[in-house]
Amino acid sequence: MYNLLHKEWFDVLDDEMKVYFKGLCETIEARYQANPLEIFPPKNQVFSAFNLTAKENVKVVILGQDPYPTESVANGLCFSVHPTASIPKSLRNIFHELKNDIGKEIPLNGDLSAWAKQGVLLLNTILTVEKGKPDSHARIGWEQFTDAIIQVLASQDNPIAFMLWGAKAQQKIPLIEQSNHLILKAPHPSPLSVYRGFLGSKHFSKANDFLILNKQKPISW
Repeated sequence: MYNLLHKEWFDVLDDEMKVYFKGLCETIEARYQANPLEIFPPKNQVFSAFNLTAKENVKVVILGQDPYPTESVANGLCFSVHPTASIPKSLRNIFHELKNDIGKEIPLNGDLSAWAKQGVLLLNTILTVEKGKPDSHARIGWEQFTDAIIQVLASQDNPIAFMLWGAKAQQKIPLIEQSNHLILKAPHPSPLSVYRGFLGSKHFSKANDFLILNKQKPISW
């Protein structure tokens, strides 16, 4: 399964992490083989965030937690869903903030792959989940892998805007070298916390202002 990750991303891992990552993938592969319809996203989409966003093109990182644990919803990109799926409440709140911030009309579907293709790494810290069991694949190894990816990105010279929504995402701040990166913090966009500061945070315009300041093309949100 590890060969589904684009080679350029695999190559950035150090030798120890490559061995660890292969072992993790073997564990996940066994779970897919045992219950192929009970693990999300589909196996060929587990690494969609990496395969749609080349390492050298990363301009923005948005961190999520784990995939939606509902059939035919998760597509390997944090907060994103398949085009035919209903838009979850958290994503709808993201779209509301986007409209309030930059005037973008709320899309008809929740597929965020267009963002990924422009350099927005839509990264869940845990890349798989069992049907109906949120956080079920926590603490089996995904966190170590995604932490390593965050550290690799943070060590680069090119400035990146990190959008960290909620306490769990903000736990990753120590992994990020803040001198040349932009760290944007806000409550999670879930209905439970969206009114505590996510709405009105203006992260989308702030990220684009940062990219323009650093002579990079802004994201067409």
